[in-house]
Amino acid sequence: MQVKNNLANRPTESVTEFQVGNDKVTLSPSIVRNYLTNGNGTVTDQEVNYFVHLCRGQGLNPFLKEIYLIKFGQQPATFVVSKEAFLKRAEANSQYDGAESGIIVMNGNGEIIERKGGFFLKGSEQVVGGWAKVYRKDRKYPCEVQVSFDEYAGRKSDGQLNNQWATKPATMIKKVALVQALRESFPNDLNNLYTAEEQGDMEIPYVDSRPIEQPKYNQQDIPEPQFEPDRQAEPVMNNESLV
Repeated sequence: MQVKNNLANRPTESVTEFQVGNDKVTLSPSIVRNYLTNGNGTVTDQEVNYFVHLCRGQGLNPFLKEIYLIKFGQQPATFVVSKEAFLKRAEANSQYDGAESGIIVMNGNGEIIERKGGFFLKGSEQVVGGWAKVYRKDRKYPCEVQVSFDEYAGRKSDGQLNNQWATKPATMIKKVALVQALRESFPNDLNNLYTAEEQGDMEIPYVDSRPIEQPKYNQQDIPEPQFEPDRQAEPVMNNESLV
């Protein structure tokens, strides 16, 4: 009698483990797909692998929402880092000495005003940009950045502002200015990392920013492949086989 070993035929997947601060992060393709993918698309194996390597290489914990994988339909996946992750990286650098940020508005008289924070009068003022300053203890002058609203504002296919930029213009452009100033101030820590707000053509889905509990990895959770029955190897049941 020929018996198939289901355990031997069980699929396996790669598991990546790395340390981020005091936390041990465990990632696998099934964990990424089931817990860490946002949007309505289906991520490819290549996109999953890139996300895992990006998390490990940059020391980012996706369970703390420091990095997001976003996928819409058949479009390529997008990998974005949270503003909080930028600030955490900067604060971990002993030379970080604080930051300021705000918006640039145009009032009814056409005057351009640089304002700290994100307050503006919607009826009489228009947000036209954002600014930020980042201070380092080992530099005489702060890193100053000014960014244009039109350069980064996310728009729909008809040219209208998408929901986030239409309802929160000051918040969005202020974030862009701050993360750019942080990246210029700490290139070794933040090089090649970008936030969602810097990718204005992408509509970001609502994502709960609260940390999630890391699931326990179990190889047995992977679905078994479906095999067609091998009729030539069907077991023959008789009284001896039950002894």
